[in-house]
Formats: sequence, C-alpha cells, structure tokens
Amino acid sequence: MRKQPATTGRSGDGRPGCRDESVALTVVMDLFGQTGDDEADEPQDGGNATAAAAGDRSPRSPLAVRMRPRSLDDVVGQQHLLGNGSPLRLLAAGAGARGPAGPSSVILWGPPGTGKTTLAHVIARGPGRKFVELSAITAGVKDVRKVMDEALTARDLHKTTTVLFLDEIHRFNKAQQDALLPGVENRWVVLIAATTENPSFSVVSPLLSRSLLLTLQPLTAADIEGLLLRAVDDPRGLAGRVKLEDEALAHLVRLAGGDARRALTALEAAAGVAFEEHGAADDPVPVALRHTERALDVAAVRYDRAGDQHYDVASAFIKSVRGSDVDAALHYLARMLEAGEDPRFVARRIVISAAEDVGMADPSALQTAVAAAQAVQLIGMPEARIVLAEAVVHLATAPKSNAAYMGINAAIADVRAGRGTTIPAHLRDAHYPGSKQLGHGKGYKYAHDEPHSVARQQYPPDDLVGRNYYEPTANGAEREIGPRLERLRSIVRGE
Repeated sequence: MRKQPATTGRSGDGRPGCRDESVALTVVMDLFGQTGDDEADEPQDGGNATAAAAGDRSPRSPLAVRMRPRSLDDVVGQQHLLGNGSPLRLLAAGAGARGPAGPSSVILWGPPGTGKTTLAHVIARGPGRKFVELSAITAGVKDVRKVMDEALTARDLHKTTTVLFLDEIHRFNKAQQDALLPGVENRWVVLIAATTENPSFSVVSPLLSRSLLLTLQPLTAADIEGLLLRAVDDPRGLAGRVKLEDEALAHLVRLAGGDARRALTALEAAAGVAFEEHGAADDPVPVALRHTERALDVAAVRYDRAGDQHYDVASAFIKSVRGSDVDAALHYLARMLEAGEDPRFVARRIVISAAEDVGMADPSALQTAVAAAQAVQLIGMPEARIVLAEAVVHLATAPKSNAAYMGINAAIADVRAGRGTTIPAHLRDAHYPGSKQLGHGKGYKYAHDEPHSVARQQYPPDDLVGRNYYEPTANGAEREIGPRLERLRSIVRGE
C-alpha cells in the first residue's frame, strides 16, 4: 500500500477528509481484513500485524476460526472428557501415544458451539496423522468409500493413520452410515463424528457399538467470559486493539447461551461497530454495551441475577400476580426469562404465590402451579416459557385469599409465645403399653361414628379453646367455605 503524504489532508483526487477515512479503514482492516488460514493469521515480522493488514485487503478468517485451540490444554470447557488417559488425549497424542491401546473412534454429541469441530481439529494436529474432513450435508457413499480406500493405502504404505472427521453424521441415512463400518471396525480410519442429535436415534447401532459416545456440555458463563477475554488479547484474535467493557462483556456472555462460536462471532461484530464509531486510535478502542446492542440488534436486559435487579423484578412479578394485573405479571415473567433467569426459580415463586395469594379462593391454582413446576423440570427452556405463562395467567386472574397464609402465621405466633403447651388427654397416643393407665385416649370420640362425621369434643389445648386462626374471605370458593366452617365450629364446640 502506498504511504500517504504526511503534509496533506487531501487524497490524490483532491477530496478533503479522505486521508482520515483511509487511516480509519486501515485500522479496521487490521482487525478484520488479513487473509489466510489459521497459520497465516499469526502476526509476522515481530508481531507487526498492522503492516501486514495494510498490504492485504482480502477477507480474513472469522474470529471463531482464528481462535481455535491448537492443543487440548487450550480447549475451553469439557474438562470431564479431557483428563489424563482419556480417549481424546490418546487420539491427540497421535503416533506418540504410549501403551498397548490403539485410538478409538468417537462420536461427539452436544449442542452447537461446544467444541466438537475444535476437538477434531486439535486431534488432527497429532503426529503421524492424515486428517480428512467430510460434511454429511454434501458427502455421499462414494466420498466415504474413496476416503476408506485412501486410508487403507496410507496405513499400509506410509504407516499413517487417517482421522476422518464427519460433521452432522445424523444427516447420513442408514446406507451411508453402513459404508463407514468396515473402515471403523478394522481401524483403516479413526472416525470422529459430530452430531447435535441424540445418537441413540440418529446413528445406526453397529456404528454406535464400534465407537465411544462422548457427550459435550454447554459452556458455562465463566468459560465464555474467559474465551472472550482471551480473544481480545490474543495476537490471533483482536490483538489488544479493543477494550471490552464489563457491561458489554456480560451482554455477550448472556446472549451466547453457552455457544462459543456465537460468542466470538458477536464479539467480532461488536468490535467492528466500535471501530466504525471511533475510527483511528492509538489506544485500545472501547467496546461498550451500545456497540454490542447495535451489532446484534438485541437490547440488553437490565437484570443482575445476583443483585438488586434480581430481587426487584421477582418482587414486581409476585406483586403483579397478587394484584391481579395479568399483563404486568407476563411482562415481568418475560423480563426474567429473557435475562437468563433459571425457570425453576420462577416456577418455585409461582407455587408459593398459588398457596399464599390465591389459597382456598381457588384451590386448583396450586395444582396448576405444581404441575407447571414439574413440567419445567421435564422440558426446560425455551418451551417452559409456555407452561409458566399458563400458570401465571391462572394465578393472576384467579380470585384471591391469603386466609390460609394468615392462619398459619397466627398459629406460629401463638406457638412462639408459649401458648398451647398441653395436649388434651383423649387425643394422645394410646397404642403403647401403659398409655391407658395414663388416661390417654379415654373418652375419645371417633368422628366417623358421629352424625355428619363430626364429633363434639375438644381438640385444641385448654388455653386455645375458641381461638380462630382461619378466617375465610368472601372471594371465590371461600364464599361456600365460610358458612360451612361456621356450622362445623358450632358442632365441634357445642355452641
């Protein structure tokens, strides 16, 4: 690239301001414009990536590709699969592996962005390996057989093991998967198959029995945060040319949903927005929350699961249900779920509200709430939002009564105050030897032997006779409970 004269602010065609635009473009291309594969992405000439970028305007590999680990020690997450002596460690060791055990074919099952492709590429770097990559979307039986023939030749003539990475194996039909069996069984190839679908339903049984099934877990928030910070500083990534602010980092982590590829793609887009806004700068360009929102077109939800917002939104949610404002309740429900709140926490709050705020005015509300909590455990997000919404609508529109809640609180207050210490003798346990000599059970009336199955006798301790705890309201089902309760008390107490 020809160096711009330092004495003018005009371009060669005389248009003012073009020099500044050219400098800004150079800085942006420094981050996003270098060409080449993974090896070419490393800065050359003492790390002078700017010079290399200024001379090359062809598209650069995506940040997620450039940041792929080159050894298992650099892999983020999945530590349950990467211990010493694990199948993946043996595969990565290549020809340098010790011991009598040979490499095993593996099926990697997990959500997108959890490292299936990354692990395959790390294993491919092992010594004495030939790496072949196929996608089940475009490959067919002919392609598989060609790989098998070449692998057999490489093994017999060159003592080289072929690692076949087959992405999206669940897209292969039975005949295509069967074509893999001879090569896997005889170890002409070491198969690394990746799938997001349950292999028990998408992979044929003979292939499953010849492979190890390894389950990858979604990355934790801490994993994603560490990956993003590494990408900011790593020479293969953004090389320290940006500074990621805390709010922007939290936003990217939340939107990633445990997907490393999504997180790095979002970071790259947000950095591009920040550079477009700031232009050329000697200091690291700050990437703020507004840049991530503009890049991803998703507004950040102001919600801290460990801080005030967590309790404020949850409080507003419960009070909206209690106040019968179904629309506000649904808003706060959506706010919690979109911020990544655990749906099980929300379900527990709904169960509590059903008993505390709806109570006996609509006894079926508690049944709905408990069923919703169980359904959330079974199906998870995002479908759990539908179940939670139904429960919220039921509770918010139901008649309300806190009579049962107030009743237990009053009873607890009396217990804590020391009232009701003596249990009437006729109610005490009379089943053990010697109890009758103590007068236990004497005079007890079996309720089912009495008219209407209600017996006139004393149940509470002497100092609580006549004390009422439950006072039903006139709302919902309690309209019928109130008169019935009066009749019951008059019979039991002999009033």
